Amino acid sequence: MNSSAVKVETASKSKGGFPALLALAISAFGIGTTEFVPVGLLSSLASDLDISITLAGLLISGYAMGVAFGAPVLTALTNKMNRKTLLLLLMVVFIAGNSVAALSTSFSLLLVARFITAFSHGVFFSIGATIAADLVPEHKRASAIAFMFTGLTVATVTGVPLGTFIGQMFGWRATFWAVALLGIVAIIASAILVPKNLKEAPPSSLSDQIKIVKNGRLLLAFSITALGYGGTFVAFTYLAPILEDVTGYAPKAVSLILLGYGIAVAIGNTIGGKAADKNPIKALFWMFVVQAIILVILTFTAPFKIAGTITIFLLGLLAFMNVPGLQVYVVKLAERYVPSAINVASAINIAAFNLGIAIGAFVGGIIVDSIGIIHTPWIGGVMVFGAVLLTAWSASLEKRDA
Repeated sequence: MNSSAVKVETASKSKGGFPALLALAISAFGIGTTEFVPVGLLSSLASDLDISITLAGLLISGYAMGVAFGAPVLTALTNKMNRKTLLLLLMVVFIAGNSVAALSTSFSLLLVARFITAFSHGVFFSIGATIAADLVPEHKRASAIAFMFTGLTVATVTGVPLGTFIGQMFGWRATFWAVALLGIVAIIASAILVPKNLKEAPPSSLSDQIKIVKNGRLLLAFSITALGYGGTFVAFTYLAPILEDVTGYAPKAVSLILLGYGIAVAIGNTIGGKAADKNPIKALFWMFVVQAIILVILTFTAPFKIAGTITIFLLGLLAFMNVPGLQVYVVKLAERYVPSAINVASAINIAAFNLGIAIGAFVGGIIVDSIGIIHTPWIGGVMVFGAVLLTAWSASLEKRDA
């Protein structure tokens, strides 16, 4: 391709990419809201369904496991589908799953509904990340992925606290109906704003997909994702009970603090995208170092309202900062080692994100039931420190390759 053709393609991408990125962000907002909204509703869900807080936490870890198992398998099975058609079908699954959740009369049915809804989540973010990267020039790929994930972070800013408020006012079922409505908005946005002529993913064979899970560099990156992103969820899953039982906030104040946490998440995601554009692996190392430190500090500040609230805000700043860097790093590795299966590599990384959430929520539940909820932050910090070590290892391998 000559230089003039490159300039034309770059200009085309920059001009036409924003509306499609906006549609992806709107869908990510709905999906992000449904994933994390039970965090603010654990107490009311446990009370209404007559279950323990720890069992209610399975609504988060169970969802995450649905993403982890569904993302790579379904992405591989739908690899040859038109990507816009697939986006619309995923939102249909999303709407149906949340509608069933709203109609659930038992914990088991609610858990099944969450698990099914999770299938749309995994495939959406795996193909969404590669679509976002294809819509812009190469040097802006991490920022484009960060913009798509802004929908996820805005969900933490507004969707989760608003969903918590709706649940407190009208019952948790009303929250799931509201999320289903978000899905309808998202499917309309995608139908209107996402172009039909999206760059199709290169066909991937079963042997290519096996190469991904056998590639040491990609497996290392997936492990970094699971530990680095998942560590926060040891504490975040039980953030509302921490704020109520340890810090001493009233339930209504928790919604406001979750709003502040979400604002911090949005700021951190933007910073993380810009940092990862330059050097993803170096940026990730320092993000994880600070994240681990903040989690340990929260163990000591949680009982104090001012210090605890400030620490939670700082934790929010770090919680999603690593997402763009982790995703763009995996895409770069896949392009280098298995270029015909980039979508599947992206899907496995989305699975790794959610495997981390599931492990974090599960470990958090064990800690709550054994040594106490106050210990969840520092143990999450230990998990993130594992990501620090793995990131340093990956960085050394990058230097060796260079």
